[in-house]
Amino acid sequence: MPRQLLEGEDLVLRLHRHWILLGRWLGLPLMLLALFCLALYVAGDRMPGDLKLFLLLLALAALGLWTIVAWLRWTAVSLTLTDQRVILESGVIGRASKVIALDRVQDVATRQSPWGRLFGYGTVQIDAMGASGTELVPYVPGPERLRDEVFVQSGASRRAGRT
Repeated sequence: MPRQLLEGEDLVLRLHRHWILLGRWLGLPLMLLALFCLALYVAGDRMPGDLKLFLLLLALAALGLWTIVAWLRWTAVSLTLTDQRVILESGVIGRASKVIALDRVQDVATRQSPWGRLFGYGTVQIDAMGASGTELVPYVPGPERLRDEVFVQSGASRRAGRT
């Protein structure tokens, strides 16, 4: 969450990237662990039991460390929509953020692959006036919902600015 919302600013939506990324990052290590366990099983009595246990625990520790890294990578990128701006943040230790005022948003486009349509994720492209230009945010869960909510909030922001 952004460290501090502006005075009078309300949180509308906060998103992390879609969980499918965790599956992509953990799929291969899980398959390798399964193959490793199968190899240990096939080795049977040809390998001492203590060595098999040690290797299995070592493989599980490596998978646990990889899982922690994958989770940190997944949580490192977030998108926050308030009633005044869109905030894109990335990083775990060092943080970078980009803020787009809603009254500067010109267009919001979405793209979904067949897998994205099946699992409910896609890429959101936010076009803003000025130097900020275009921002691409991949693996957004429910990209149409985000697009529609940005348009609703952007329209409300523009209407409020006219009165």
